[in-house]
Amino acid sequence: MSLLFSKTTKWNSYDFFARQKMDSFRSSKLAVIEIATKYKDLMKQLKKKPSDQSPDDLEKAEKLLFVEMCEICLWGNKTDLSLLTNFSHEDMQKLQGSKARRDAEANILVNDLGAAFDILRRAQRSNEAGERRVDIVLDNAGFELYVDLVLGGFLLSAGLATHIVLHPKSIPWFVSDVIPADFGALLNVLADPRSLFDTNDEDSGPDEKQERLSDDDVADLKFLYEDWQTKYVEGQFIIRPNRFWTMGGGFWRLPTEAPELLKDLRESELVIFKGDLNYRKLTGDVMWDPSTLFSEAVGPLAKKGEGIRVLALRTAKADVIVGLPHGKDEELRAKEGGGGDSGCRKWAWSGTWAVCQFSDGL
Repeated sequence: MSLLFSKTTKWNSYDFFARQKMDSFRSSKLAVIEIATKYKDLMKQLKKKPSDQSPDDLEKAEKLLFVEMCEICLWGNKTDLSLLTNFSHEDMQKLQGSKARRDAEANILVNDLGAAFDILRRAQRSNEAGERRVDIVLDNAGFELYVDLVLGGFLLSAGLATHIVLHPKSIPWFVSDVIPADFGALLNVLADPRSLFDTNDEDSGPDEKQERLSDDDVADLKFLYEDWQTKYVEGQFIIRPNRFWTMGGGFWRLPTEAPELLKDLRESELVIFKGDLNYRKLTGDVMWDPSTLFSEAVGPLAKKGEGIRVLALRTAKADVIVGLPHGKDEELRAKEGGGGDSGCRKWAWSGTWAVCQFSDGL
């Protein structure tokens, strides 16, 4: 359908999913506001790193913040944000000991976020004055795009990257997929948040009126607008769509079907692939043995010196999965609703379980 629209004269830029995307973003209002407040506080902290902290403590704190940001992108508004505040040793200890964090991490079956952080830190140390880029192959618009930009803003402000290249779909492909126009729509909302989040007087009842944005909420959301708009204007946020992301077949085809795109991605310190479908395309959507190494399942993208550095952030919503410890799949199948001996990996359908998997093909 989207491909047909792209070939028309009048409808080639029309996104017939746009309203659904914005309705979904509106429904995440509380999480949107909470993240905006924490992001604003964090940006202030990053600008004035405390002088009483040792370099080792600062690095530990930044690593924890990196993990927190990636888990926000992984789980969305299921993430506990209460400790995303500053660099003090006390708060770092709280972050490490957070019950919500331990509970969430227990559902991350493979967690390579530490290895991904180490790659970015190593690049920063070896080339602090040069360009260092992180790419994000996007999944959904609305709230998910919002938290993707939160991650990107953090990486830039923490010095873990100098440029963030964002890869949306080039056409409206499947319901909530990100296309270039979604960036402008999101920034417009942040520039004037009441236009979306506050109900019109003539349509609202007394309970709804009490839920209007406060002046502080508006200020926090506008801070994001100004921060991200500045980063975009200064070339730190780069939007780079490519028709390859909507082609059939898996990402194993990159070397043969999109060699120029692969060459470009090889300039990145880290390429983050978001979501279930991108994960399935990375692994060829093959019913691998679940203990198969992730680096094997991503094929040519893991080939040393010819591939790219991949970080997949994926909540499982389909059977395909790799990289699990031996016996883990059987353990999860044996749980209630897990699939048992039905031949189906039902535990992997609900988005309850996740993986953060890294492969280094550079």
